Amino acid sequence: MTDPIEPEPAPLRWSEKLNFDDDGSVTLPNGKTGKDFMCGIAGELRFDNRPADLAAVERITQHLTARGPDACGFHSQGPLALGHRRLKIMDLCEASGQPMIDSALGLSMVFNGAIYNYPELRAELENLGYRFFSEGDTEVLLKGFHAWGEALLPRLNGMFAFAIWERDRQQLFIARDRLGVKPLYLSRTGQRLRFASSLPALLKGGDIAGVLNPVALNHYMSFHAVVPAPDTLIAGIEKLPPASWMRIDADGTTTTERWWNLRFGAHEEERDYSFEDWKSLTLDTMREAVAIRQRAAVDVGVLLSGGVDSSLLVGLLREAGVDDNLLTFSIGFEDAGGERGDEFKYSDLIAKHYNTRHHQLRIQEKEILEQLPAAFQAMSEPMVSHDCIAFYLLSREVAKHCKVVQSGQGADELFAGYHWYPQVDGAEDPVAAYLAAFRDRSYEEYAETMQQQWVKGDFSGEFVRQHFAQPGAEAAVDKALRIDSTVMLVDDPVKRVDNMTMAWGLEARTPFLDYRVAELSARIPAKFKLPEGGKYVLKEAARQVIPAAVIDRPKGYFPVPGLKHLQGATLNWVREMLLDPSQERGLYNPQMLEKLLADPDGQLTPLRGSKLWQLAAVNLWLSEQGL
Repeated sequence: MTDPIEPEPAPLRWSEKLNFDDDGSVTLPNGKTGKDFMCGIAGELRFDNRPADLAAVERITQHLTARGPDACGFHSQGPLALGHRRLKIMDLCEASGQPMIDSALGLSMVFNGAIYNYPELRAELENLGYRFFSEGDTEVLLKGFHAWGEALLPRLNGMFAFAIWERDRQQLFIARDRLGVKPLYLSRTGQRLRFASSLPALLKGGDIAGVLNPVALNHYMSFHAVVPAPDTLIAGIEKLPPASWMRIDADGTTTTERWWNLRFGAHEEERDYSFEDWKSLTLDTMREAVAIRQRAAVDVGVLLSGGVDSSLLVGLLREAGVDDNLLTFSIGFEDAGGERGDEFKYSDLIAKHYNTRHHQLRIQEKEILEQLPAAFQAMSEPMVSHDCIAFYLLSREVAKHCKVVQSGQGADELFAGYHWYPQVDGAEDPVAAYLAAFRDRSYEEYAETMQQQWVKGDFSGEFVRQHFAQPGAEAAVDKALRIDSTVMLVDDPVKRVDNMTMAWGLEARTPFLDYRVAELSARIPAKFKLPEGGKYVLKEAARQVIPAAVIDRPKGYFPVPGLKHLQGATLNWVREMLLDPSQERGLYNPQMLEKLLADPDGQLTPLRGSKLWQLAAVNLWLSEQGL
């Protein structure tokens, strides 16, 4: 055993703290109160021998207030400055505040996320001689990095984006979790690197022109707003890819590595597994993923759509011993275009079956229009999914009752729940089959939609072709599952869930994105996933936990018919936005705008999204970001 490593006491430098009431609660800018509010991180590293621009880091950090309303902290040391907004979840004490500094180890850090297995890692580190001054997961990351370096990352079970400054080496180390649950945006010039938990926050630092990226624009218009890392819609801003780390020297020298890949195909000892074997493994792994995400110092709820995925979470939480305090939340909207705007029939069934403390939220078209600007302001990048406003408004309601929710995101991408997987399975040309089913518009239609200066190449088609050509997934359907789970899923719905919940100081946990669940799903043969409309092995595992009526129902989603079937006041609003001269940015072909406005319901994507809404969303997001 090494000699004990003693931390220095009170290692924090605080520039701001919110005022807490006598009962320990804090009043937020939006009027909400609560005792236990994930976090926002920011920083700058200079390459030109100048001190870090602390004022810029302060502006960036303050724009992250909604992500961390509990407290704010800064640390500056020569070329480096760090900023942090805190949301108290794991450890509510002051000692877990950030930036966290350990002068004895020569390390300082900021961290956004949650490490679910931190107690086990802490025990390992204590056996190595490390001593701790706090009780949460932040210090475990700090000391774990000192002990193991980048080898720490595969040991982590959680969602995270963090930055660690190594004082003696004058190096900055940044990393992101396997499936990109927590975001990290980067802006680099010849003089400095900046990072932040959101893109709009980086804009507040200054010296970013706000010019659009034509590669990202093609991806956006092709993949219903998904822009694969490292690109973003704004030129000069990138996002660190999931499962990647980056080490930057004070002179700007940079090394980047991918530290995890999702490999498809059963292990040698699993090749003879029966369907029952895989079903049993699926249920056991899900039980572990749900249970470990209950580690928190606050109550945990569930976003309950009434589908298999969220219903299974409720059932497994009951199994894990969550009783009287199990909170569930559902949302519904006005019907439109002959389409029902809620799925309360199924969410009510689960809430009643498990006797949860259930909350139903009904939203009228008027409120959608009122809240859309605020929802788009909260987006790191423009998102077109109708679910965005649903998650935004649902999160507003949920944040009144709890600070952590579990969500069923990721099950469809991991367990083959979408209709295009059978189309790709066994296809003579898997790339063409995937693009035909998934891509919003062909490159030819994209060229007709945009003004000429934005038509630079079929980047979306080439991206899919290159991804499908990579090793690690042999079957065509596995290639489709891999691109969906490691690329498309990250930007939508994972980014959507993060942005919309964090806008209200709410942390969303996603058990299906536990890396053990993801790795298991990739090993299960497709023949056990595709039957019965997809997710077959998951559905059959779920039968041991939840009522069959929820499993055998038609596939649903968070429906917002008013944003799919644009009509009435919503259509008028979209028309004004697209035709307003003040909103003209030289993006769209006027002839295509006329065509879409004349028949919005006749112009839907293969996934039944509104092509017109897709265009309006870009304008709305740019306006809300001041671009």
